[in-house]
Amino acid sequence: MWFLIVLLIIVLIIAFKSIKIVKQAEVYVIERLGKFLKVADAGLTIIIPFFDHVRSVVSLKQQTMDIPPQGVITKDNVTISIDTVVFYKITDPAKAVYEIQSLRKGIEYLSITTIRDIVGKMDLDQTFSSRDAINDQLRLILDEATDQWGCKVDRVEIKDITPPADIRDAMEKQMNAERNKRAAILQAEGERQSAITIAEGQKEAAILAADADRESKIRRAEGEAEAIKKVAEAKADEISMVYGAIKKSAPDEKLVQIKSLEALKEIADGKANKVFVPFDATSALSSLGAIAEVVKKKEDK
Repeated sequence: MWFLIVLLIIVLIIAFKSIKIVKQAEVYVIERLGKFLKVADAGLTIIIPFFDHVRSVVSLKQQTMDIPPQGVITKDNVTISIDTVVFYKITDPAKAVYEIQSLRKGIEYLSITTIRDIVGKMDLDQTFSSRDAINDQLRLILDEATDQWGCKVDRVEIKDITPPADIRDAMEKQMNAERNKRAAILQAEGERQSAITIAEGQKEAAILAADADRESKIRRAEGEAEAIKKVAEAKADEISMVYGAIKKSAPDEKLVQIKSLEALKEIADGKANKVFVPFDATSALSSLGAIAEVVKKKEDK
């Protein structure tokens, strides 16, 4: 009875040691008598107890490694702190186990030295403006170096670049000065554009006012010309009527002379400084003077 129990326990131990269940996205690196045997993929795997054993369980998932902040000296002798994250994936589990003692330590140390080499060739301002370039160079160098370790570096990201406190204060002052400068330039540009717009508006208003005044004068002149034309036509009609009436009534010379004298009287009563006497009126006046001389001579007799 006890023998059967002991035998059952031994069988269970052997079964436990022989049957291995590998999880998804993992592999087992199996050795036999201290020598690499195989890489067991996900699923059920049978090994020989006491001869085979699992050397390492390797994850095939994308892995991240946070590189501690490192002090780096730039080309212009400024010490900055850079915090980096590396994204990698194991492509050959056997190399990852046998080619390097600690894959994570190897990636960390290689990242630190590479960052110092790349950033040491850049100025401080260039370091802040060239993050993408630094990330790409880091990824290429790390990917090439870790290929022999069965690892592929997919991405490298710089999380933060921290300059010293005095440099940070100087940069903030420089940024404030630059912002004030841009604001002053924008304000001046806005005022200039506003002045140009106002001047253009005043110019357009002056042109429109001049056009309106010119149009008004033209219309007023046309109206006055039309009025003068109407008056002239009326006067012509009046003269024509008078002339027709005179011609029709056949006036004698004395009537004409009397009318001329009446006209002269009206002219003399006017306020004009100069008086123009028609030629016919002067002849009538001469005749009148002759008549007056004859009358005077008769009275003297």
